Order: sequence, then C-alpha cells, then structure tokens
Amino acid sequence: MSTVAAPAKSLPELGPAPLNRSRKRWTRFILPTYTIVMIVYLASPIFVMILYGFNDVPFDRQTAKFWGLTLDWWKNVFNVPGLYPAFKNSLKIAPIAAAFSTAIGTLFGLALGRYRFRGLKPVDFIIFLAIAVPEIVLGSSLLSMFVLAKVSTGYATIILSHIGFSIAFVAITVRARVQGLDRNLEDAAQDLFASPVSAFFKVTLPLIAPAILAGFLLAFVLSLDDFVITNFVAGPVLTFPLWVYGAQRIGVPPQVNVMGTLLFAAGILAAVASVLAQRRRSRA
Repeated sequence: MSTVAAPAKSLPELGPAPLNRSRKRWTRFILPTYTIVMIVYLASPIFVMILYGFNDVPFDRQTAKFWGLTLDWWKNVFNVPGLYPAFKNSLKIAPIAAAFSTAIGTLFGLALGRYRFRGLKPVDFIIFLAIAVPEIVLGSSLLSMFVLAKVSTGYATIILSHIGFSIAFVAITVRARVQGLDRNLEDAAQDLFASPVSAFFKVTLPLIAPAILAGFLLAFVLSLDDFVITNFVAGPVLTFPLWVYGAQRIGVPPQVNVMGTLLFAAGILAAVASVLAQRRRSRA
C-alpha cells in the first residue's frame, strides 16, 4: 500500500525587520557632522593664516586682535629685512632636492614594486625607517656625519639632507603605483616587437607618471617647509622656515601670512594642474 506524502506547508515569508525610524532619523547625521567638523578643524589654521594676511595692524608685528582689512602687506610683502633672501634660498634648494629625490626614489620604487630579490625586506625596512625616525635624530645624525667627514655646512649639506629624507617618500609613492600596474601591457608591447627600453618609455613610464609627479611635489613641499633637519645642517644659510623661527622671537610680521597664503595657493594650483593633466591623459 503506497503512501503519498502530504505537501509541506509553506512558511509565511518574513518581511524586513521594522526599522527604528527615530534612531535612523538622528544617526544619519553622525558621519556628515563628523566629516564637517574634521574638515573645519584641519582647515581652520589655513583660513586664519589667509585672513590675518589682510589684518590691518597699526605696526609691523602680528597680533591676535583683528584690526580690519588692508592690502598693504601684499603690496610690501618683501619689505621685511631678510625675508626675501631666506625665501629665495628655499626656492633654490627645494627644486634641486626634489629632482634628485624623484630620480632616485623612482628607481627604488620600481625595484621594490616589480622585483623580488635577496635583501628586499631589509631595504624595505630601511625605507620605512627613514620615514619613521624622528627628525631631530636624523638631523643630529646628519650633522655628526658631516662633521666627521669635515664637510662645511651650507647649501650642499642642506640639499644632501633633503634628498636623503625625501627619497623614501618618493619610493613608497611610486611603488604603490607600480604594484597596481598590469604587467600584461608591457608583455603586449614586447609581443609587438618593442624592445624592453621602448616598452618602458612608451608603456610603463606614462602609467607611473602620476606617481612620479606626486612624489616630486611631495619632495618639493617637504624640502620647502623643513625646519628641524635644516636647523642642524644649514650653517650660515638661512631658509624661509629658519627665518620665520627667528622672527617669531620678537614678533611675526604679517608678511609671513602673505607668504604662507601664496605657497598654499601654489600648492592648490599644482594639485589642480596634476588632476587635469591626468584626466586629459586618460581621455587620450
């Protein structure tokens, strides 16, 4: 005698759990509020600097009181004794240090991101150590090395020091880009009878160009605003950060805010130009 199984009763479908609308109503503001607060916190010193570049103080020293708006400090930005030579020294040193750091750091980044060789981990550790070590330790070590080598401190020691601590930042930036590249593009170029050198310049180099540019800008900024290491190895040379440190002992002139605003604007323009160049390259 055959038995027929009774059809199983289908369970009623459970709908989505009811949401606590009151909780959702106020929790959705947490992330936007936190983001706005952090942006204001990080950008407030820059806004204050820009604002006090127009502060109409009745004397040539900056105060916390805002006296009104004026353009006098912008018209006479280099009328402060010693400001222009110090700023000129910084502009001389930063491009040279950034160029050498970019060239050496790019080669390091290519080697670290593309190849696996004996001693890779120690080299990787040394690069991260150059970033993690305190600047005062690095500055005193560099000064000791120059003293033992009987090298007079000045332009050369500043440039060598800036190259030394900037290489690691460029190498890490380029390595991150190299590790994300598709190696099949280079293989395809060589399959089309391109030599390894030609494939590098026509395929690899354009792909890592944004990272190289970012590394150069980073090295340039690091060299331009460095104070601690430069203070150890500068000797008689006075750079812009060193001049500002000396000026603040008797009162910072308002022109310092003007120079800071100009440097900030130059950085924004460089970043925008880099983004536009990348978009144009991607469209092409």
